[in-house]
Amino acid sequence: MSIPGMGAPIAAKPQPTPVALAPAVTMTERAATKAKSLLEAKGYPDGMLRVFVVGGGCSGYQYGMAIAPQAEADDQVVVLDGGVNVVIDRESVPMISGAEIDFVEDLMKSGFTIYNPNAVSACACGSSFQTGSNPGTPRPC
Repeated sequence: MSIPGMGAPIAAKPQPTPVALAPAVTMTERAATKAKSLLEAKGYPDGMLRVFVVGGGCSGYQYGMAIAPQAEADDQVVVLDGGVNVVIDRESVPMISGAEIDFVEDLMKSGFTIYNPNAVSACACGSSFQTGSNPGTPRPC
């Protein structure tokens, strides 16, 4: 519709097609079951598992996990099968993007383990790592 004195109507711009992004992390069924039971046992049945990376450890960076009652404004929330949501802070996402969270129980240890495709080296304990683009600052364990 043209309105006198207003010029030609503006044509609608085509909208971009939404692109489905792969989740920043995935979680095995065993890890999801353990995380869900842990959240419920700690009184946070609707809580989330926070996964983060901090400087330190003998390889330069180390993983951390905590219970998050809710996501922060800059967090990436990953909705996973099994009823568990994972939140990752903006600074940690590039260092653990594509990682898989598992829960391991064997004679030597029991706990969550992160298999990280971005880690170019890791220490023997498995909780400290380096990335190719940013090696971090190694510290004694």
